[in-house]
Amino acid sequence: MNRDGTQDPRAARTRAKLRQALLDECAERPLEEVGVAALVRRAGVGRATFYVHYADLEALAVDACADVVREAVEALHAWRGRPDPLHAPPALPEFFRSLTPHAGLYRALLSPGGGGPLGRVLHRDLRAYSLRERELAGAADAPLVASAVAATFAGVLADWLHGLLEATAEEIADQVWQLLVALHASR
Repeated sequence: MNRDGTQDPRAARTRAKLRQALLDECAERPLEEVGVAALVRRAGVGRATFYVHYADLEALAVDACADVVREAVEALHAWRGRPDPLHAPPALPEFFRSLTPHAGLYRALLSPGGGGPLGRVLHRDLRAYSLRERELAGAADAPLVASAVAATFAGVLADWLHGLLEATAEEIADQVWQLLVALHASR
């Protein structure tokens, strides 16, 4: 960050190079087989530069996958008016389909049940968004439902990625949507 609170464009470019290099490396091998040396070589930056921006490969991987968290939150809230209780908004199955190219990386960061470093970020962000929405609606049970929504979605997503739930992207989107609609309908 610069003194005026804006992000340094050079730092942003370096982090973008590192994130892309990690995604490219993980397209070829599992995260646990990726080394910092190969990663910085691919990114075209020095090893010291890597450590200026990230504590370790897991921190970089979570940052590289943070977009998936934003996309999940957006997909879950991509409807207006009264939600269809049976069918997810189109953005949700599209979100599940988009995970395929880097599913191995997501599995490495999101353990079954929704834990792991990416699961923590997903739960935190989804809970915060849900809590804000429930409070704006004046729901007395806002904290409880926000926690349940975040845990349900993170758990279902993780279990689906790990093959514990057999369903197509469309099927899992509709199934998790029905659970979330039921949670929001609770009083």
